[in-house]
Amino acid sequence: MIKKLNIKTSILLISIIIVISYFFISSIMDTNKFNSLKSLLSDEQRDIIKKYIFPHKHWSYQLKKELKKKESASDIEITESSIKLSNSKILKKYLLNSGFHAGINLELPGSGYIDFFENNIFILSARGVLVFRKNLTDDEENFQQIKNNINEFIGLNQFKKNRWFSLKDVYIFKNQVFISYTEEIKEDCWNTSVIYGDINYENIKFRKLFSPKECIHSVNNIDREFVAHQSGGKIISFDDNHILLSIGDYRSRNLGQDNKSVNGKIIKINVKNGEYEIVSMGHRNPQGLYFDKENNFILETEHGPTGGDEINLIEVNKINEDKLQNYGWAISSAGEHYPSVKNREKKYEKYPLYKSHSEHGFIEPLLSFVPSIGISEIVKIGKNKYVLGSLGHYRDESKSLYFFELNNEKKIINLKQVKVFERIRDLSVKDDKLYLFMENTASIGVINLN
Repeated sequence: MIKKLNIKTSILLISIIIVISYFFISSIMDTNKFNSLKSLLSDEQRDIIKKYIFPHKHWSYQLKKELKKKESASDIEITESSIKLSNSKILKKYLLNSGFHAGINLELPGSGYIDFFENNIFILSARGVLVFRKNLTDDEENFQQIKNNINEFIGLNQFKKNRWFSLKDVYIFKNQVFISYTEEIKEDCWNTSVIYGDINYENIKFRKLFSPKECIHSVNNIDREFVAHQSGGKIISFDDNHILLSIGDYRSRNLGQDNKSVNGKIIKINVKNGEYEIVSMGHRNPQGLYFDKENNFILETEHGPTGGDEINLIEVNKINEDKLQNYGWAISSAGEHYPSVKNREKKYEKYPLYKSHSEHGFIEPLLSFVPSIGISEIVKIGKNKYVLGSLGHYRDESKSLYFFELNNEKKIINLKQVKVFERIRDLSVKDDKLYLFMENTASIGVINLN
């Protein structure tokens, strides 16, 4: 009996020592304490320890590295490689070697967004590193940073709260740069906002364009759920005076059907005064927008719950006629509530997720992906030909590009999947080339479409 007690006591003491040691080592990892001891480890070894033993420290470390790189305004070097895809196309990859360290969903290496101006490619990191470069194929040229004041709107205080608080898109329109981001409207209460600034290759001073009066509290909200991944944030131009912005529901599902709320909506914003109107509603987390001016419609992509990622078509004529188009969330969806959701059965009472949209007065999606593919941006690559990206939340094989066409009846045909095995955060098309931001490696991908 005494022997058994001694064993239990020993195990308890060893456990206490391990726990104390863990928190002690964790507490000194990012301090100047015990510099002589830490100097025995290389930066790479310390990074590995943080990544696998102290993951919370690793996220903080990566975030500080990125913000430090931003403050230095130094060049971003790239490394080139290439792979052959299943459709026989060559994907050239340009790895951003520094400056893109802190991801949105993945902890690292980084998330980013792509646009073009004056034949320069612009890349914005999720933490505010803004860079440009004229020619990706010039081995002598680095990405050059553009100084900015983004941290006046979202910065370290917000980033430290969670990875999902971030910049959401960059869009260049009429010599101005527009950036969407998750704004802390008031303490722990968030929504999606837009800042803008005049193009300047050395320093851009951003100003507020659009900021909702409403916000979703991260704790005190109607469903007691909050996910800032569901924030939308995609920006495109609509006409000379307006942009379109997608805004997610932040997992406050009721807002999608509340026409007084901007959440779960596509909105049209006047770029001169920030005034807005709702274009469409019933969206969960709109990730992609493309205005097909030739066909006079907008293609929208959005994340569903467990299953039910959607491609939707928004009729521009109805927008101009002030007809509000409703796409059904959170009443109709091909997906299901997450198994981990608390009181899941009661959720179905409030948000039934009917499998038909039209039977309940909503617009049917062009296509629902079941299971989900982690749908992201959508762009046009030819007459009635399009491609969308995926983040592959649930299945590695869904980290792909999906090429498709629309026939005369606006039905999807010839849908083809091309695996790239990386999360595709953003897409852009320039001079018959498809550009991808690939966030498993923080790389720019380029595919020649000819």
